[in-house]
Amino acid sequence: MPKFLLKRWYGMHMVLALSFSLLLLGILTLHHWMYGAIGMICLIGLVLYALQAEKGFQRDLRLYLATVTHRVKKAGEGVIQELPIGILLYNEEKAIEWVNPFMTHMSGDELLIGKNLQEVFPGLNGKLEQKRLEFTYNERVYEVLVRSEERLLYFTDITDFKELTARYHREKAALAIIHLDNLDEIGQVMDDQSRTLLSTSVAGVITEWATKHGIYLRRITADKFLALMEREALDKLEETRFDILDVVREMTADNKIPITLSIGVGAAASTYIELGQMAQSSLDIALGRGGDQSAVKVGNKLTFYGGKSNAVEKRTRVRARVIAHALRDLIHEAEHVIVMGHKQPDMDSIGASLGVLKAVQVHKKAAYIVMDEGNNSVERLMREIYANEELAETFVTPEQAIRLVTGRTLLVVVDTHRPSLVIEPKLLGETSRVVVIDHHRRSEEFIEPVLLYLEPYASSTSELVTELLQYQSERLNIDSLIATALLAGIVVDTKSFAFRTGSRTFEAASFLRRNGADTAAVQRLLKEDVNQYVKRARIIMNTETYRDNMAIATGDPTEDYTQVQVAQAAEQLLTLSGIQASFVAAQRADGAILISGRSLGDINVQSVMELLGGGGHLTGAATQIEGITMKEAVKRLKEAIDSVI
Repeated sequence: MPKFLLKRWYGMHMVLALSFSLLLLGILTLHHWMYGAIGMICLIGLVLYALQAEKGFQRDLRLYLATVTHRVKKAGEGVIQELPIGILLYNEEKAIEWVNPFMTHMSGDELLIGKNLQEVFPGLNGKLEQKRLEFTYNERVYEVLVRSEERLLYFTDITDFKELTARYHREKAALAIIHLDNLDEIGQVMDDQSRTLLSTSVAGVITEWATKHGIYLRRITADKFLALMEREALDKLEETRFDILDVVREMTADNKIPITLSIGVGAAASTYIELGQMAQSSLDIALGRGGDQSAVKVGNKLTFYGGKSNAVEKRTRVRARVIAHALRDLIHEAEHVIVMGHKQPDMDSIGASLGVLKAVQVHKKAAYIVMDEGNNSVERLMREIYANEELAETFVTPEQAIRLVTGRTLLVVVDTHRPSLVIEPKLLGETSRVVVIDHHRRSEEFIEPVLLYLEPYASSTSELVTELLQYQSERLNIDSLIATALLAGIVVDTKSFAFRTGSRTFEAASFLRRNGADTAAVQRLLKEDVNQYVKRARIIMNTETYRDNMAIATGDPTEDYTQVQVAQAAEQLLTLSGIQASFVAAQRADGAILISGRSLGDINVQSVMELLGGGGHLTGAATQIEGITMKEAVKRLKEAIDSVI
């Protein structure tokens, strides 16, 4: 009997009772010996009776425990036999040694014992090292818990759970906002009747498309639709790559300004409020990238579709005037202004920075331009700037800029909107007042500014800054060097007014020319060193044609190249007959692979570069990849091209 039960019989209480009885017997014996003898006989009888009762208790307890053990064993055997979980034992040779009835029912084979485990269940091949796995057998999905030390497997049928999960995924709500990009622009070139007919026909096409895909559609304004759909419908739209974008653009292609759509989609949100916010932010990103595309945000993943046309130039300057006045107010409120462009600044970045510097000086505020290491493309311009004592004093290093920041500092970021590309990212966290002026299509990575002027239709940031300058003062006197730098930025980004050039580009250039821009000086600033020309020519010599109308060139692996050299080589390749898009890959000094893409407009090189972690415009984009070889970079480039095309 266990000790804890023995204490029930022979504990302290029995010792005390016996001791007390003996004490009473002693007293009784002193009184009369005969009474003492009778008492002793009675006490001995009670002790013998207690011993017999204890033996009977042990006998009954053993019998009870034996009965319970039998019942538990029988119940355990029954559970194993009836349990809706498969149990399988195998030996070191992967032969099956024992299975419960569930495994027989699962496999449909009553003679599993002795057979090879991986032959009976091929889905387990090479997976028994895992702790937990899933595999499909006889059109059912099973979760397998592996106990490799005991060579034991537990099989659980999770088919119903998987089907329920898939159904939940299919039926979860997704919200989309559909925007007609340029309805206002069309209204300026069409009469009311024609505009109404066109708007009605476009709305009819969108409604038919929504009905076809099971989408609930509601028009909320003249140029916006609200669409509610299930996730299954969204998945089908992604498979078609939102072909409604092409349908609407092609049906209105005969107009002077074809109508394009921008679609913002939100999915996989926990609440409808969050879903609406995701759809609106996706639409903002699609519009910021120039429109004519769909931005789909599923959780934290953002995917773009479309973007096959350039952003339509806005004919009205209302937005430029509003931004200029807002910028003026921010400058007045600031103690001083810091202007910052992107790393390895080019002519457009420096020209735009000088333009913002002039806008600040008009309002008699101090301004500083952050400058890091330049490159060969701006070397001549920087020599001209440093020769000008007044301008040279406004250029500071990133370390000096950080020390200048106060609570009332205004930071203006030009020619980029990506935090990772600015010269000094720490400055973004040092001040809450940030203005972004850029002409690149918006990417997922984005600075959150208090004032944003992002216009993908513009040829360059210098063009945007030039327009803003015109609204800063009625009597504006621009230094000849600043006007020349702004014009040089426009010339470089438009390839001497050959690409991405609209009427407002020429108007900006005309304004700069009237205010002292020297076209001859622009040509001097853009002159190229003969060694750089030869180096670029060697890249072009190593060119292959891909998919009949694309050129892919690679730099010499023993040489280092800059982003400017790679971009210039891509632009040069675009002049070749039959080439619609060009890509150049070369190695940078730090070992990273630079890839630059250029297009005539029929091929979206921005989408290609985004798949490689970069970005840019439909006709010009770039990326940089670290930790891979040139051969691997070219392989990834071709895979990205194939994916987009």
